[in-house]
Amino acid sequence: MLFNSLQFLLFFCSITSLYFLLAHKYRWLLLLLASCYFYMAFIPKYIIILGFTIIIDYFAGLLIENANGKRRKIVLIISLISNISILALFKYFNFLNMNLTEVLAAFGKNNPMPFLRIALPIGLSFHTFQAMSYTIEVYRGKQKAERHFGIYALYVMFYPQLVAGPIERPQNLLHQFREKHYYNADNMRRGLLQMAFGLFKKVVIADRLAIGVDYSFAHYQQQTGLSLLIASLLYSFQIYCDFSGYSDMAIGAARCMGFKLMTNFNTPYLARSVGEFWKRWHISLSTWFKDYLYIPLGGSRVPIPRFYLNLLIVFLISGLWHGANWTFVVWGGLNGLMVIIEHAFSTLKFNMRLPRVNGTAKKVTQILLTFLLISLVRVFFRSPEISQAGVILSKIFNLSFIDAVQSGLNTNELLFSLLLITILILVERHWPRLQVGHVNKFAYACVFTLLLFVCYFFGVFNYKQFIYFQF
Repeated sequence: MLFNSLQFLLFFCSITSLYFLLAHKYRWLLLLLASCYFYMAFIPKYIIILGFTIIIDYFAGLLIENANGKRRKIVLIISLISNISILALFKYFNFLNMNLTEVLAAFGKNNPMPFLRIALPIGLSFHTFQAMSYTIEVYRGKQKAERHFGIYALYVMFYPQLVAGPIERPQNLLHQFREKHYYNADNMRRGLLQMAFGLFKKVVIADRLAIGVDYSFAHYQQQTGLSLLIASLLYSFQIYCDFSGYSDMAIGAARCMGFKLMTNFNTPYLARSVGEFWKRWHISLSTWFKDYLYIPLGGSRVPIPRFYLNLLIVFLISGLWHGANWTFVVWGGLNGLMVIIEHAFSTLKFNMRLPRVNGTAKKVTQILLTFLLISLVRVFFRSPEISQAGVILSKIFNLSFIDAVQSGLNTNELLFSLLLITILILVERHWPRLQVGHVNKFAYACVFTLLLFVCYFFGVFNYKQFIYFQF
């Protein structure tokens, strides 16, 4: 059930209305049943897999809390292995099997292992990581084990953020299911406004940009360097509006009922370095890797070579998290290398005591350079094969701009897209003022109506799936 569909609109209105009409003690059941229905709207039978992991982690949390010594760690390991095994089976088995086939073929051997014909459960990586954070936090003593099975199941399955995040921590979300939420007009206004803004990002910007971007990448052999550069830059805005649009709608839908989900994006394209970009992009995943992988590896409190290795490991695994393809691994590794180079350069500059240059020109240059680097590296993220990414980047760096631009966007469409991107940047700079503090009700109504008007008349309603659903 896509957020940008009429089916979801009817679902959201019905569930939100029922939520406030029901007595508090039944609300968890309503949300759990609604979340099951929401998930089963994609591939119904995969609810069994989700239920299996929920049962394992629920009892694992109880056992961890009541166990002592090595037994606690053993239970945690069993829980983590169960979650990772399911993720590996559905997401990585064929990828690993394919690579094994190629290795054996190099030695003249055949791989007897068959490939699996199974579809990836939607949002598997997201709710797997959310479930893992629960058992880890119980093990660390930062979260009490949840006794109510239904409440725990709802923590994993809460429909607004079930399939594409934000990846919540138990400390933030679990207790909210026990709290009694009263209807709050301000929460409703802000939630609906954020949902409308997310819909605007998705159907007006992301899906419109997708037309030209998809065409350029599908016909990259016939494209010039200029058209591929434009497509790569536009893809950065497409994926941002697609993913942050989903996050906005998820956070907004939850807020309408009184729930507060974590912020997942913080104007990432205004970052002045690649390292800063990753503190602003997909924050729930970045902090997950920081807390559960980077810091346990030693973080930055180790010798410099080990510190750089820790960074590279995190980015490589983060790349693999996004997809079972070497293109994602290369993409993650290149981002890691850029962060390492930035850190090494900043340390060298500090040790040499070079003068600092401030000013608007420097800030703008840093922002544009960071955006360009992120966009060029993201060619690997967008391309299905490393070879395709190599051809695209070689064309861009060869500056083969003299031929006519053959993109999926005509000149008027391109100019309109640039106008929409400019409006997006301006709106996001002032967006916090609409989310924090008192704002006139009339202003809310005007902005909300304008967003719906623009979505209706300029939106691309092809019900294109959100990009991050595949992860």
